[in-house]
This record gives sequence, structure tokens and C-alpha cells, in this order.
Amino acid sequence: MLAMYIDADGCPVKDEIYRVAKRYQLRVVVVSNRAIFVPEAPLVERVRVAAGPDAADDWIAEHIEKDDVCVTADIPLAARCVERGAQVLSTRGEIFTKDSIGQALAMRDLYSDLRDMGEMTGGPPPMSPRDRSRFAQRLDEVIQRVRRAAKK
Repeated sequence: MLAMYIDADGCPVKDEIYRVAKRYQLRVVVVSNRAIFVPEAPLVERVRVAAGPDAADDWIAEHIEKDDVCVTADIPLAARCVERGAQVLSTRGEIFTKDSIGQALAMRDLYSDLRDMGEMTGGPPPMSPRDRSRFAQRLDEVIQRVRRAAKK
């Protein structure tokens, strides 16, 4: 059964994920290294991992399977999940594929270097309602694509 894995620490679109998962009756695995609220629902599972910078990422990368869906803002985790055959979306609705993940990693490294040099400060702008809507639409598209492929 298709499952969705959320890199939940700091994920701004958990409510959108829960709504889409409920509509499709999909299992959702919420992975974090701190206590966070998850709705009481039979298909929602909370996994709390040990503290550490990559503990949640490592857990997701070890458990995700082909065609499962991962939602993360962490580009290295996205790359690991794509390598395992999973479908991966950023929290802003960007779909990562084998063709696009290399460029995403390169841009991440460039931005990191620019921040280290003081050339770039701050993070992304806050999520707007339009961003949330785009994310939910893309998540729906990914699930539909996986389900169609499974029927073939």
C-alpha cells in the first residue's frame, strides 16, 4: 500500500498532507525528533527518532519503498528517497526526480556557500495560501500518477 512519509520537523504543510491522505485513504508516517501533534486517525503513524541532525532523514531513507511519497525540504534526503524509487515533493510542491535532483543538490550547495560568505541571508518567504494550494495540487498529481502506474 502506498504510504506517505513526512519529514515533519518544521514541515509547514502537514495539514494539507493529512487532508489529501484522508481523501485517498493512505497511510501517513510522520517522522520527527521532537514531540509534535498528529491527528488521531487510524492511518496516521507517529515515529519519534533520537535527537540528531539526520536521525529522521536516516529513518525515512531506510523505510521508504518504491513509489511511496516523501515530503521534505531536505534536498539530501530527497536525493536518497529518489534513489530508492520513491516519489518526492518539497514542501513548496517541487517534484524531485532522477533528472532534477542533481541540479537541486548543486543549487543547495551554491546557496550554502553564498550564506557562508555572507552574500545571502535569510530563508525562504513564509508559505502563502497560494503556496499551500500548489503543494496540495502537486501532491494529488503525484498520488494519481502512482495509482495509475500501479494499475498497469
